[in-house]
Amino acid sequence: MRPADTSDLWWRTAVIYCLDIETFQDSDGDGVGDIEGLCDRIDYLSELGVTCLWLMPFQPTRDLDDGYDITDFTGVDPRLGDLGGSVELLRIAHGRGIRVIMDLVVNHTSDRHPWFRSARRSRTSKHRNYYVWRDRPPRTSQKTVFPGEEDGVWEHDERTDQYYLHSFYRHQPDLNLAEPEVRAAIARVVGFWTELGVDGFRLDAVPFLISPPGAADETDPHEFLRELHRFVGRRRGGAALLGEVGLPHKDQLEYFGSSGTELELQFDFETMQAVFLSLVRHDAGPVAEVLGKRPVVDRRLGWAMFLRNHDELTLEQLDEQGRQDVFDELAPDERQRVYGRGIVRRLAPMLRGDPRRIRQAYSLLFSLPGAPMLLYGEEIGMGELPAMPDRAAIRTPMQWDPGPAGGFSTARASRVPDMPTDGYAPEHVNVHDQLRDPDSLLSFVRLLIARYRSAPEIAWGELSIVDTGDPAVLAHACRADGVLFIAVHNFAEDARRVEIELPDLDGDASVADLLSNTPIEPTDGRLVLDLEGYGFRWLRRSGSGSLRS
Repeated sequence: MRPADTSDLWWRTAVIYCLDIETFQDSDGDGVGDIEGLCDRIDYLSELGVTCLWLMPFQPTRDLDDGYDITDFTGVDPRLGDLGGSVELLRIAHGRGIRVIMDLVVNHTSDRHPWFRSARRSRTSKHRNYYVWRDRPPRTSQKTVFPGEEDGVWEHDERTDQYYLHSFYRHQPDLNLAEPEVRAAIARVVGFWTELGVDGFRLDAVPFLISPPGAADETDPHEFLRELHRFVGRRRGGAALLGEVGLPHKDQLEYFGSSGTELELQFDFETMQAVFLSLVRHDAGPVAEVLGKRPVVDRRLGWAMFLRNHDELTLEQLDEQGRQDVFDELAPDERQRVYGRGIVRRLAPMLRGDPRRIRQAYSLLFSLPGAPMLLYGEEIGMGELPAMPDRAAIRTPMQWDPGPAGGFSTARASRVPDMPTDGYAPEHVNVHDQLRDPDSLLSFVRLLIARYRSAPEIAWGELSIVDTGDPAVLAHACRADGVLFIAVHNFAEDARRVEIELPDLDGDASVADLLSNTPIEPTDGRLVLDLEGYGFRWLRRSGSGSLRS
């Protein structure tokens, strides 16, 4: 697929980097990360190869849910900066060729949001219908998103003697998205941020957006997403919607809409969970099966690939035995598990700090068809803080150097959030040292990003699984415009030799190893590859016989 055909579809090949401004860089020494601090680190992201910055919520908040309990959708939390700083951040990022998307959290508001404060004053409030109220909870009430933290999803409001719906926490009342005035208000929020220069939005918990339990029934629940997509397109051409749709592939398809009328990108939860199952079973089968069945979507649409994000590592789509296998291997301590479905750990400690397994996992991430996403700090192998409750364990400050507070802040120790200790403390894991070490994880991730960006067929090509004859070795191919890319990954801890057939190659064709730039000579269209334990190879051949890397 030629660049001229895809230049306006930037999200298909984006390298996405997710961060929380509050924990990234403190510029003024108050112990809280801020917009100015992030501006100072944009060059780091640019040099890493990031092309899309995803900002977690930075609006005013009570901070009871890491910023997702928003009290003003068009403001900036004063701890982090102001609107002027936000505009400057967008200018600097755009100047480095980095697009910026932000969380659009419109499933709910904080219970301190002016809309809800107005709504609970009386049943006749003009904002009453902005939320979902019932005289008594329905008998067939849904389960809470956070089992163990909330008993249910309906909370009694004494002043008006009715119950309001909260699919998440009780301090986050659900918005009634069936109400036209609510949709109009959301449109104004979207219009505000696109006018400032935001390039798109990451939509939180999309299934709750289109079909909020307890709300008024709609003839077509997907109409809200289509309406939002049309509005964003009118206000900022080329903007993208990235959706969190934690469903199997077949159920995700409807969220793309007809020919891209809803979401441009969706996180690929099913492949991610299969990857971890393959990692713990040392068996390529689970991920090969899922990839082999993954639906092909319109060229304007795509999958966002990830290993870890800012939430728990959810295992909901694995069967009971698969989920238990992953728990046993990656989260043996019950305190490392949450909600009965997920793990609150970062990748490096889950894989016991084994550089072979960590690098193999990242090689797989960047070689899978889609737009790869990194959570801040994963590129240096940051660890988690077990003492922190639930998902807060993985949301510790960025570790920039081996000094006090890891270079995150100059505030006194009592004002800086705690950081991982032992082998994952800043003196052992930090950007400064890894930038100067060509063999570091950071250097390796930079190489992967560079190679990914130089091989567009990874994102655009036709995906197929290549038979290796070894259940522990996965090989997948991507073909586009006469270029063939093949990635081979050994999930076993011992070395393996595999022979793969490449029907696209002439007998005398040569192949390049993208990670070592070493040419390989196939014999009669077949390649014999020796892989170390947890080893991997990236191979590429162009139709003209020339090798581009």
